Amino acid sequence: MSATLEYKQLLQLYEQSQVRIIALEQQLAQLQKMIFGSRHERFIPQSIPSQLALDITAEEVAACSVVDAKKISYTRTSVNVEAKPIVHPGRMKLPESLRREVILIEPAADLTGCNKIDDEVTEVLEYKPGELYVKQYRRAKYAKPDNAGVVIGALPSRPLEKAMAGEGLLAQIVIDKYVDHLPLHRQMQRFERAGVKLAYSTLTDWVSNTCQLITPLFESLKTEVLQSNYLHADETPIKVLDKKKEGETHRGYYWVYQNSLEKTVFFDYQEGRGREGPTEILKDFTGYLQTDGYVGYEVFAKRPGITLIHCMAHARRMFNEAMDNDEARASHAMQEIQKLYAIERRCRDTILTADEIREVRQREAVPVLTQLGSWMKEQYVQTLPKSAIGKALGYSIERWERLSEYVNDGRLNIDNNPVENSIRPVALGRKNYLFAGSHEAARRSGILYSLLGTCKMHGIEPYTWLKEVLRVIADHPVNRIAELLPHRYKK
Repeated sequence: MSATLEYKQLLQLYEQSQVRIIALEQQLAQLQKMIFGSRHERFIPQSIPSQLALDITAEEVAACSVVDAKKISYTRTSVNVEAKPIVHPGRMKLPESLRREVILIEPAADLTGCNKIDDEVTEVLEYKPGELYVKQYRRAKYAKPDNAGVVIGALPSRPLEKAMAGEGLLAQIVIDKYVDHLPLHRQMQRFERAGVKLAYSTLTDWVSNTCQLITPLFESLKTEVLQSNYLHADETPIKVLDKKKEGETHRGYYWVYQNSLEKTVFFDYQEGRGREGPTEILKDFTGYLQTDGYVGYEVFAKRPGITLIHCMAHARRMFNEAMDNDEARASHAMQEIQKLYAIERRCRDTILTADEIREVRQREAVPVLTQLGSWMKEQYVQTLPKSAIGKALGYSIERWERLSEYVNDGRLNIDNNPVENSIRPVALGRKNYLFAGSHEAARRSGILYSLLGTCKMHGIEPYTWLKEVLRVIADHPVNRIAELLPHRYKK
């Protein structure tokens, strides 16, 4: 082997090792950020003079010991700064909708000859634990004359005819689990402390039967969501007990579709992350479909009548992760993206129409996008493709047309954050109840996440809505079931 050939091989190995070292350093930095860093994605440029920074290197920090730290002292210095007057907002006004328990207090003094002029009102916010009580139906029975039979009062309709739970209790159990993320076994313990022992199987049956009762409502919601010509789509995993493998869980997925214009959302459970689920659900859909960069959605890019658009927040997130790798390039990209979000915030705050928003975007956002797209292409050839900044640039360049599509229609969002916000309850639920008991249980949960998520988007109090629905749904005409959907609920 010649010396030249050996040198080239060694040089190649060296370059590969350097790339590997950079990649490992980036992974380490990302893990450290996940463990010790801030959770928010807010970008604050380092050039802003109002931001304070500690000019301390890592070596200086490492050189400090605990013993040295105990010896640190300081001298207090006074600075003549004109103090700004602090205006106290005053005590918060309590909502008028809350029930008032009036307690009249008369003066202890002798009131002879006094004329009452007014009441001095002081309000104190109080609380008492939820009350379990028994609703007892006593049906009068009458014997007809001449032994012609018995007349008895008819029971009103109940949500679950064979269950001893009323609509209020059923609604509270559902809200506790799917809104406040309190698992059923903890609810069981709470009932027991109140003197009512309920089996875990009883609670699961009540939730299951409640889901079955409101399934027609869910189907109506699903139909309405898919009638839109602009949908957000995203997916999130859920662990499901696998009965075929004892002690193990299956990784299922909620595919979430949201109509942000009408503020409706539905969760479709699938046992996998394959494209079969969304392909079936969206088989008749036409219009804009906004997603992240997951390749499973690429099938829709080739379908006539569908315009696939992507999420600017995902692109920004990748540059945020590249800050430790190439701060200069990552900061520049994030500052330019920040300009785009500033335009969106101004449009939102001034309450513009869709046509007006499009005009503003065409005038202000398009030049920023054009310049940023060109800059990314120039920088990409100067970076290592497998580095964090290289991946961020490559991701955005590949999807730039779809990332920029939002400027052509004022109804469109710059990112996919609306549907990601709807998914958050699932993530919180996973931390509390860990997994679903079966695939069927996961599907039932999707029904409740859909309806309660739509409640949240419309500012509807979920317990009040669900209790009313359970009270009337058994006798409600099926062909008018859409009247009970959250966005048609009369507050």
